[in-house]
Amino acid sequence: MVTGIGVMLPGATHVNEFWQDVRDGNSRIGRLTRVDPGIAGVGVAGELRDFDHRKFLPELNEKFARRYTRDALVTMSAVEEARRDAGLGPDGIDPRRLSLIASSSRGPLEWVSEALAAGDDGAPQAGDAGHFDDSGAMLRGMPGAPATLSAIYGDVRGFVTTLSSACVGGHHAIGFAADLIRAGTADAVVVVGYEFPLTPLVFQSFRSMGNRVLSTESDDPRRAIRPYTRDREGFAFGEGAVALCLERESHARARGAGGYARFLAHRALNEATHPFGMDMSGQVTATAVAEALTEAGRTPRDVDWFCAHGTATPKNDVAESRMLGALYEDRPRSAWPPLSSIKPVYGHLLGGAALVNAAATALALHHQCLCSTANYAGAVPDPECDHDHVAEGPRPTRADLAVSLAFAIGSQTSVLALGAA
Repeated sequence: MVTGIGVMLPGATHVNEFWQDVRDGNSRIGRLTRVDPGIAGVGVAGELRDFDHRKFLPELNEKFARRYTRDALVTMSAVEEARRDAGLGPDGIDPRRLSLIASSSRGPLEWVSEALAAGDDGAPQAGDAGHFDDSGAMLRGMPGAPATLSAIYGDVRGFVTTLSSACVGGHHAIGFAADLIRAGTADAVVVVGYEFPLTPLVFQSFRSMGNRVLSTESDDPRRAIRPYTRDREGFAFGEGAVALCLERESHARARGAGGYARFLAHRALNEATHPFGMDMSGQVTATAVAEALTEAGRTPRDVDWFCAHGTATPKNDVAESRMLGALYEDRPRSAWPPLSSIKPVYGHLLGGAALVNAAATALALHHQCLCSTANYAGAVPDPECDHDHVAEGPRPTRADLAVSLAFAIGSQTSVLALGAA
């Protein structure tokens, strides 16, 4: 079961703030300040501002904190918030039965960018991360450091690792966590996805892929991401971390804990075609969804909502709509289940994106309310995507089964099925 959720995102550092944002489609995209817009080539992003780790990590010695990177401190904070939300403190579980799995597509790239920007003499130009004359530099450059530091701070003595599977990594982490619990090697696993892509190298890399990948919106940052519309032009980056506590149901019940949602199934596949492409027929993803539902003992007709990847790029949005067409070929569009994108709220967190979706999916089931797709209402829809995207705002409902979708560079597709707790 999902028993706890922790978030460190633009404008949201508590699960309730996160839920209000994704429920209402309240975009936190703003003007880009961490990188010169002239260098980035775009002017908007979801930035985590005014973050203070001391509020969330009160027992962390400041001597150590000064040697940690921002991504590590944010990730550690999200992990601790998820455990606090779950009520899973040090007395609530044998630390040897607690594991932690992280997901990040690029690891400490923010630190790497700062280190490379330092002068030849090693003098930092962007904070302490530029130092190479102490052991902290070794730690800062490790992709797994946020996970291991989270484990050290929280006394997590089980399996601890970091995955790098681009935008499906968060789903993969959840799948591995469920496997650990089902195998009996863990009673609980904290899964955390984090990403800090607001660096010149990442912006330039994605811009080199051509138009309509990164949004060029400049007048209204909140409208930067417009999924399923005719005038969509790509996504904006976001930064931060999202953590979920997955716990064996019997363990949660024994300590009197409830849950947001129940893990049912995870299906991951590699299409093994073009690294930057995806199946545009919809059949591959539809098959993956059907297989995940079969594993869960459900069928496509049981799905009440799809939390989509919804990047507002030309191919992604159409592919998801065609997936619905393939999955429900016997139904008219008006009878397809609703499908929403929450990307317009915090932006694209890459290695953390699937966990943003998973958290929103769990909360939608918990609150029995579907999340809206921001910026779709009033827009001209793409003709192929003209179906129910919960455009009117949050929609109270009776939902028992929801599916989170994720797609990634590298020809990867991932499906996560969650049920009401």
